[in-house]
Amino acid sequence: METAIETQSKAIKPQEKLARLRLIRSENVGPITFFKLLDRFKTAKDAIDALPALAKNGGRAARLRIWPQSKAEDEIAATEKSDTQMIHWGEPSYPPLLSHIDDPPPILFVRGHISLLTKKAVGFVGSRNASINGRRFAHTTAKAIGEAGYLVVSGMARGIDAAAHEGALTTGTLAVLGGGVDVVYPREHRKLYDAMLEQGAICSEVPLGITPQARHFPRRNRIISGISRGVVVLEAGTRSGSLITARMALEQGREVFAVPGAPQDPRVKGANMLIRQGAQLTENADDVIETLGGMMPCSLAERRRGDFHIPIAESITDTELEGIRTHIICALDYGPTDIDDVIRDTGIHAGAVATVMLELELAGRIQRHRGNRVSLIALD
Repeated sequence: METAIETQSKAIKPQEKLARLRLIRSENVGPITFFKLLDRFKTAKDAIDALPALAKNGGRAARLRIWPQSKAEDEIAATEKSDTQMIHWGEPSYPPLLSHIDDPPPILFVRGHISLLTKKAVGFVGSRNASINGRRFAHTTAKAIGEAGYLVVSGMARGIDAAAHEGALTTGTLAVLGGGVDVVYPREHRKLYDAMLEQGAICSEVPLGITPQARHFPRRNRIISGISRGVVVLEAGTRSGSLITARMALEQGREVFAVPGAPQDPRVKGANMLIRQGAQLTENADDVIETLGGMMPCSLAERRRGDFHIPIAESITDTELEGIRTHIICALDYGPTDIDDVIRDTGIHAGAVATVMLELELAGRIQRHRGNRVSLIALD
């Protein structure tokens, strides 16, 4: 039986695209659950049809809110009118490395030169309140890396992000936004935004018209690292969001490059800490280019996302499954627990655990975390 990964290269029909949009917009369906549902039911339409029963089995009393077809159709029409392309996971223009992280965006909204998304890429992250030297380093290093054939990826924020984009404008650069691709943020980057539409590309998983919110940025950062073969970190403080991106890059199997700085400057303490923890000390573009050029080509076919593709235990009765649900809930707590630990400790069939996790998430009783972990959600 084919899995979602094995059918990835096949064309996606318009009706399936519409159903996928409805599925990811439905209540309690995030990227990981989206793909688990797709793997189990094979089509988004069949997954949507199964949502109410799954949520009810998980203990949900109220009816699960499923995204209406009319709203999905309106969103597709608005996207087409706004010079924006909607790329679905599995289409040839979807970034190849991003498609194999644990929680890839099912849909990306893209403006500009869409062909850039399939280039080999290097991410840049760092301080918004960057020094003159830091911005200059980001600009010159990004320019050289772009000239070496890489797409430079960053978040179009102030400071390091903007400098990296500007340095790589002539060779190709991609901005991953925390809001809709039609929302210029920060506002003073309108000139840079327009330049990137002409010479680069802008993408986001957030729907059009949505202004950036704090909760969007960690998810934005996992796209920056997921697209990239390596991430350059410079002028990052110890509590910087750039360190979150670096951690995500490591979890995704990416190379982390850290630019050292004077210990007196609090803006570089995070980057210096990364070097002490094993990140590659980076003094120029050649350090990045030589390392990535010497790496073995990525074997995408060997990547697996979490516990996907576990066979469902079809022979388990509803009565048995009810007891299993109670056992699994008792095994969880409000801190993240590895699903593999749940399987080992309870002795329950992996397929049954996968089914119950789907039900509990759709019921709003658990939250998924990166690294195949879940936690209970406190009920009001």
